[in-house]
Amino acid sequence: MVKQAVADAVAKRHDRLVALSERLHAHPETAWEEHKAVRWVADALDEAGFEVRTGYLGLETAFHATAGSGPFRLGICAEYDALPGLGHACGHNLIAASSVGTAAALAPLANELGLTVEVYGTPAEEGGGGKIELLDRRAFAGLDLAMMAHPAPVDVAEARPFAVSHTHVSYRGKAAHAAAYPEQGVNAADAFTVAQVAIGLLRQQLPHTVRVHGVVTRGGEAPNAIPERTEGRWYVRAETLAELAEVEPKVRRCFEAGALATGCELELVPESKPYAEFRADEAALAAYRRNAVALGPEFAGGGMASRMNRLPPIWAMCRRWCRPSTPTSGSTHCRP
Repeated sequence: MVKQAVADAVAKRHDRLVALSERLHAHPETAWEEHKAVRWVADALDEAGFEVRTGYLGLETAFHATAGSGPFRLGICAEYDALPGLGHACGHNLIAASSVGTAAALAPLANELGLTVEVYGTPAEEGGGGKIELLDRRAFAGLDLAMMAHPAPVDVAEARPFAVSHTHVSYRGKAAHAAAYPEQGVNAADAFTVAQVAIGLLRQQLPHTVRVHGVVTRGGEAPNAIPERTEGRWYVRAETLAELAEVEPKVRRCFEAGALATGCELELVPESKPYAEFRADEAALAAYRRNAVALGPEFAGGGMASRMNRLPPIWAMCRRWCRPSTPTSGSTHCRP
C-alpha cells in the first residue's frame, strides 16, 4: 500500500515534474550561478509542503528542505548546475526533477514511515566542489542515508565514481607578430602542445584505473600573433584518493615540461578540493535494486558523485525516466 501510494503521488505530479525539468534545461546556469534554478527547485518543494531554507550554510545557491519528524533521516540530493557551453548535457535538470518527485511523494507519508525527509540543493557539481563545501560545513551530519539518481544511457544500480581533481591551467608567454618578429615571442600555445604530448606519452605508464583529460579554453587571439596567454581545464581521475595523490605529480610535471620547453610561466590552480572515490551502502543498494527490478528495468553491470563516504550513500544511474522532448530538439526531461 505504501509503495502504491508513493507511485500514485509521483504520477499525480508527473506534468509538473516534466515542466520543472524542461524549465531548468531551457535556462542552464553554471557552477555557483544557479540563481534561477535554486529558486525554481526550492519553490517546487515549498509547494509540496517542505520547510525550505535557501542560501544554506552561507552558500547562495544551496538549499535545505525538510518534511516529517521521524527518527530516520533520509537525505535526497538535487543537482541543477549545467556544463559551460554545453548546457544540461549531464542531465542535472533530470536529477533535480527526480529528487523533487521522490521527496514530494514521500513527504505525506514521512511521519507514518518514521522518516525525516531532507532535500539538499547541491550547487556546483561540475567542477566547483559544491558537495565538498557542504560537507566541510557539516551539512549532512547525522543523516542515516543519502541518495540520488543520475541519468545515463543505461540502467546501472551501482555507480562507482573515481576520485577526481579539477585544475585550471594557464601559461603566460610573450606576444609578438607571428610573421614579422616571431623570434621575439614566447608561445603559450606551444606550451600546451608540449604538455599534451607529454601527457599522451605518460598514459602508457599510468594504471588502467587512471584517466587524464582536459580542454584548452583559450588558445590565442589571432593567427598572426604569437599567443601570450593560454588557459585550460584538466581533470585527473583515479580509483582512490591515495592513487590520485600518486598520479597528480606526474601529470603536473607534464605541464611543467611545457613551461620549461617554451620559457612560459605556468600557473596551476585547483578549482576545488579533490573529490574522493564513491562507494554505495550495500543494504540500501540491495533494496533499491529489488524495487527497481519490480518496475521493469534490467540493470547493466558496473556503478553519487556526491563524494559522501562519511555517511551511507546510494547513487543509481537510470535511463528509464529520460527521453528526448522531440526527435530533433535534443532536450531531455523527466519521465517518472
